[in-house]
Amino acid sequence: MSAKTAEATVAISGMTCAACALRIEKGLGKMEGVETANVNLALEKSTVVFDPTKTNIDDIRSKIESLGYGVVSDKVELNISGMTCAACSTRIEKGLNKTAGVLKANVNLAMETATVEYDSSQVSVTDLIQKVEKLGYQATRKEDGKEEEKVDRRQEEIKRQTRKFWISAILSLPLLWSMVSHFSFTSFIWLPESLMNPWVQLALATPVQFIIGAQFYVGAFKALRNKSANMDVLVALGTSAAYFYSLWVAINSIGAHGGHMLELYFETSAVLITLIVLGKLFEMKAKGRSSEAIRKLMGLQAKTAVVVRDGVEMTIPVEEVRLGDVVHVKPGDKVPVDGIVMEGQSAVDESMLTGESIPVDKAAGDTVIGATLNKNGFLKVQATKVGKETALAQIIKVVEEAQGTKAPIQRVADSISGIFVPIVVGIAILTFLIWYFFVIPGNFGEALEKAIAVLVIACPCALGLATPTSIMAGSGRAAELGILFKGGEHLETAHHLDTIVLDKTGTVTKGEPELTDVIAIDIEEQELLSLVGAAEKNSEHPLAQAIVRGIADKGITVADTGSFEAIPGFGIRATVSGKEVLVGTRRLLEKHQISYQAVSDTMLALERSGKTAMLAVVEGKLAGLIAVADTIKPTSKQAVQRMKAMGLTVIMMTGDNRQTAEAIAREAGIDHVIAEVLPEGKAAEVKKLQEQGKKVAMVGDGINDAPALATADVGMAIGTGTDVAMEAADITLMRGELTSVADAIEMSKLTIRNIKQNLFWALAYNTLGIPIAAIGLLAPWLAGAAMAFSSVSVVLNALRLQRVKL
Repeated sequence: MSAKTAEATVAISGMTCAACALRIEKGLGKMEGVETANVNLALEKSTVVFDPTKTNIDDIRSKIESLGYGVVSDKVELNISGMTCAACSTRIEKGLNKTAGVLKANVNLAMETATVEYDSSQVSVTDLIQKVEKLGYQATRKEDGKEEEKVDRRQEEIKRQTRKFWISAILSLPLLWSMVSHFSFTSFIWLPESLMNPWVQLALATPVQFIIGAQFYVGAFKALRNKSANMDVLVALGTSAAYFYSLWVAINSIGAHGGHMLELYFETSAVLITLIVLGKLFEMKAKGRSSEAIRKLMGLQAKTAVVVRDGVEMTIPVEEVRLGDVVHVKPGDKVPVDGIVMEGQSAVDESMLTGESIPVDKAAGDTVIGATLNKNGFLKVQATKVGKETALAQIIKVVEEAQGTKAPIQRVADSISGIFVPIVVGIAILTFLIWYFFVIPGNFGEALEKAIAVLVIACPCALGLATPTSIMAGSGRAAELGILFKGGEHLETAHHLDTIVLDKTGTVTKGEPELTDVIAIDIEEQELLSLVGAAEKNSEHPLAQAIVRGIADKGITVADTGSFEAIPGFGIRATVSGKEVLVGTRRLLEKHQISYQAVSDTMLALERSGKTAMLAVVEGKLAGLIAVADTIKPTSKQAVQRMKAMGLTVIMMTGDNRQTAEAIAREAGIDHVIAEVLPEGKAAEVKKLQEQGKKVAMVGDGINDAPALATADVGMAIGTGTDVAMEAADITLMRGELTSVADAIEMSKLTIRNIKQNLFWALAYNTLGIPIAAIGLLAPWLAGAAMAFSSVSVVLNALRLQRVKL
């Protein structure tokens, strides 16, 4: 997305099948200024990239509504204080209405409230409150006494569909009873005489056809008005044909047959509508489960925060926390926002972000992340990121965007869906003509029944749901495992990878040096470390700090330092407990004419193994050798072995010297090394591999390796939650371990396999079902049941991805 374009996500209601999604997509794509438009049937959302100088979100929403669909928005009530007259309320109203994402704002001066209808994908409640405050007034979210919970739109729709199904089932059951008892092998079933009366059947079928089935007529009208066709057209055509033909027969029978023993198909239309409503109900419930990952992530967020304002401690909704607020976090509470610890000490459980089960110690100056759990101490945290800027909110945004994008494989389904319904209508007409004129000449009812079966079995719902439900479930499960796919295309591309290029520092290794070896000469090791630690503690050099940390971890107390001098390029000189201590390179000892030949070979061996060795001198005599190294992560070797087992070529690329690089590579089990590469040269090395026909993934820290990450077929950023580097890479590995690389590729393979299964079964239903229905082997009610089952089975198959264990 360029600097001149904007992106908006719009929630849509009223879509019933893939043809609906495709029609909205095409309609938006034709708008001036719209660059791309993706419509996700399963998520019921559209993501639009557009030029804000040529069009805007209001035009986009109007276009969707003109195509016959609804645009979903959120509503919030705010309490406003500080208004004194009508001019105040008008000013706030105008200010809110001009805010991007606000659809309508009404300010009531008498009630001191504002009712705002807004698009939550563009603006949050926090943004609205901040807007009011910028205008010079105070705003808080209105709290009801009972604090009513926000109504879930999907749950309301499920309840509505459930009511419709039961009403439809009760009315259709007598009709089904009369149909079943018609067959010779079921003639023993007792049937009330009244159920054979065509006017009784008409009375039962009419509410089902025109009240329960109204949704199909409305959908069909909107589709046809826009010169398109969808599932609603097929259902409306099929059931109307059965209903109106039966009505025509019933009217013509007046006075001729006494109203009995007629070839009526009222039960066909009623039972079909009942089964389709039931199928949509099952599908809706399953689709609701497919967005479970988002709900789990949102469930991690704290609901309230304890802040101090004007010296008063108060509990407020987390949406109302502002930048700079000081938040009190008690033991056992969730940290509500990202921030910096001002006071207090505690251990914080960050496993929800990093996967690390051991709590991390926090003290003044340390950063904390929203939704992590404060274990045992009291903390005062100053908010540095709130609302949509927090790490968790960013993660949720990435997962939502990934679930809303299309994988290239979905183009197959889109292409088929676009021409499917007109072809099916043509096949249904042909089926009717063949049966009416050639198979059973003149038998209108039988021919009509075969045509209805063709119309109903051919619903493209399953085809439209095949890809997006798998993408939703796959990317959602990956997020739970700490793998964030930036889009559906990356989820698909990852399974083609054959070469993995790993950055060394911070990716294969821990990224910070550690004390690894201590060799004491004519002195106790503990005394040597005490003197060296005292000398090094005043140095700011990373290697010195690593030595001091290592000595502290051994529980050794360092002595007091007298004087201290850093000698750039050589080392340090200090006075400790009256003794002169030197720590540094060979050149430092040569400068002071001190021999180090006794440890020369040992020092060389340590350096060949990738370690940095330093000599220690006490009172003019060589006292020992100390080595420091950036050690590999505990899981790196296991991760490399797993990647190799998957048939992947693993390469380590680094700017370090070849000797150090090869030592680290040997330890991690990596066979191929590209060393001494400057940061700007890494992208060129990736291109060389691509020119050899390889599909390359670059794994790095997402900032220093940005050019290489962007050049690779798939860029994977090692993230830690505070700096997830989402803009630099296609995939972010939140847990910071190389094992996630193999997990990401495995998740990609499983998701693509699941999509292919879905597409196969969706096409198989239609490919096999249409000819079976056309030759008369499938009754319309069975066709309806099969059609409903096809959609539900595709969604349920996708949901298997949510149980994947890697």
